[in-house]
Amino acid sequence: MDIPLFVIVIIAVALIFDFLNGFHDAANSIATIVVTRALTPFQAVLLAAFANFIGAFIFGVAIANTIGKGVLDNTFVTLSLIFAALMGAIIWNIITWYFGLPTSSSHALIGGLVGAGIASVGMKAILAKGLLKILVFIIIAPLLGMIAAMIFTVIIIWVFHKIKRAKANKSFRWMQLISASAYSISHGTNDAQKTMGIIALTLLTAGVTAKFQVSMWIILSCHAAIALGTFFGGWRIVKTMGTSITKIRPMEGFCAETSSAVVLMGTAHAGIPVSTTHVISGSIMGVGTIENARNVRWTTARKIMWAWVLTIPISAVIAAGCYFVVKMFV
Repeated sequence: MDIPLFVIVIIAVALIFDFLNGFHDAANSIATIVVTRALTPFQAVLLAAFANFIGAFIFGVAIANTIGKGVLDNTFVTLSLIFAALMGAIIWNIITWYFGLPTSSSHALIGGLVGAGIASVGMKAILAKGLLKILVFIIIAPLLGMIAAMIFTVIIIWVFHKIKRAKANKSFRWMQLISASAYSISHGTNDAQKTMGIIALTLLTAGVTAKFQVSMWIILSCHAAIALGTFFGGWRIVKTMGTSITKIRPMEGFCAETSSAVVLMGTAHAGIPVSTTHVISGSIMGVGTIENARNVRWTTARKIMWAWVLTIPISAVIAAGCYFVVKMFV
């Protein structure tokens, strides 16, 4: 079956979004390990990019199914709607990257789907149950990251309390290689799956496939795109994540990365499309709170939280505007 040109364009745009997702979220994967000097920036992005890619071979596609079938009623989905949703998410990602805000590419995509869906046929396009689950986890995901990091930090402090800080940090610097890899694997499998869902939905909508299915070529191309994006990295956000929330040393970096990886692997298994950005940010805040709550720069944290809250509605508005523009030409 010949694939229409517009479908090819949408797949290309989806992979560009995936690349920008990795580019935008690179700081999540490497900020702590770079700031603690466990690795050089180049070594860190290389490790994160590789770990992002191998996530394709470890987890299933539960999140891709949620994105493709759990946000919009597929009977109302059109190619124009999908294209507009992607453009809304891409534009918001570029804006937040420019200002160095660690917002969620995942929620930008959700907002894009919602905004384009409403612009297309109204509220009847939205699957309330699926959207509600995602909205609830905007609050739950960073809290899980924060609580997990607090618990893990307390345990680590207790286990290593008799060891001198300098000696412990030397050990944690090496242990961060494991924790950063685990986080990057979980990041790759979470965020790449969202683009997989969009591509599979595009093929179904265009009639290229008879049912919603995530083929191996989709899995590999999405993981390759997000890995490349991570490799080229969003350096503006590294400073915010690594230094503007709280002071990060090897022990704190290890605790934040490990607890985030555990949360993300759990939600990936459950098929819940949470924000990797929210989870790692919450984990960093949790570590800082246990160490000394006064060391957490809550003003920066509040700015980040406002960006979280605004991501879905703003990307929805942008996507709605893109939909009306697209309909003028398609």
